[in-house]
Amino acid sequence: MRSWRWFLSRVMRLFLRWFRLCPQRGRRKRPSRLRDLWNYGTVLLKSLYYNVLTNSDTALDCVFEPIYWLVDNMTRWFGVVFVSLVIALTSSVVIIVYLCVLPIIFSTYPVLWILWHLCYGHWNLLMLVYHYYKATTTCPGFSPQEKSDIPTVTICKKCIVPKPARTHHCSICNRCILKMDHHCPWLNNCVGQFNHRYFFSFCLFMTMACIYCSISAKDMFLDAYSAIEVSLHQLLDFLLGNSYQTPPPAFTRQERMVHKSLVYLWVLTSSVAVALGGLTLWHAILITRGETSVERHINHKERRRLRLKGKVFRNPYHHGKINNWKIFFGVEKQSDWLTRVLLPSSHLPHGDGLTWDGPAHKSNTMAI
Repeated sequence: MRSWRWFLSRVMRLFLRWFRLCPQRGRRKRPSRLRDLWNYGTVLLKSLYYNVLTNSDTALDCVFEPIYWLVDNMTRWFGVVFVSLVIALTSSVVIIVYLCVLPIIFSTYPVLWILWHLCYGHWNLLMLVYHYYKATTTCPGFSPQEKSDIPTVTICKKCIVPKPARTHHCSICNRCILKMDHHCPWLNNCVGQFNHRYFFSFCLFMTMACIYCSISAKDMFLDAYSAIEVSLHQLLDFLLGNSYQTPPPAFTRQERMVHKSLVYLWVLTSSVAVALGGLTLWHAILITRGETSVERHINHKERRRLRLKGKVFRNPYHHGKINNWKIFFGVEKQSDWLTRVLLPSSHLPHGDGLTWDGPAHKSNTMAI
């Protein structure tokens, strides 16, 4: 036998159904499809500001999500093009040095200067190629996806997994990178815990190589540029009618090719030295401070926020200027400056990238 509550619920259900079927006065009933779309859009709109975790940054991220997706995918595909471009430009400079610069050095320089150029040039080339290869092929280090007892500071909004300190999500690699600095398209790889040293060493030795080529080939560039200028003046005089006969070629075809190659060499290396030198100097400042590129922006905001409260921000990963460089290069004794910095070395960095000496999760004045 059914209870009175069952009969009451049936009566209320029939009453509500009858009330919904009755036409409302003074209001046209919208079609069912349009009403469903309207209700769905209302729910989506309200979800933006009814969520306590939602702010203006989240709304802008939602609006620009298609643009982010396009940029990330283009960067991922163009990374192969950028790597090929680095290899092609570097190879062209090396070929010009061997075919054009070294013969001039052998024929005009004294023996000691020839030995200096041979030793330093090949050492710089070896260090450049080695560190670029290691920077592009070494895994930067990924945050563990499975559950573990590793101390974490936050949850990744993309991966929905705990993130250790100094770990950030790369939208191009679609992974959380340990001690992430940035995603470098010229490497087609992220710069993180295990290849940060290779990246900086490549930038440093590439800058040194470009400065070396620019200084060594300066006189050759000036002579080549003057020769090209003379040839152009003769051609212009003939085209303008100042000369009634074709001027004899001042240089052979091979000599003109050498002149153009030397101009190309000097312009390229000088431009790269200026641009890459600025980037290398910026990363050297960050290493001295014990920061990464991502942490630089986070720490700047945190420093400004705490200053308004009368507090002082301290970077927990700053161990002193000299110690920061020792930790970065993995220098443990004096001989390591030679074997691990000035010579190719594949030693692992300091720490595992999961735990750090400065526990960032114990104080709100520390960067994460």
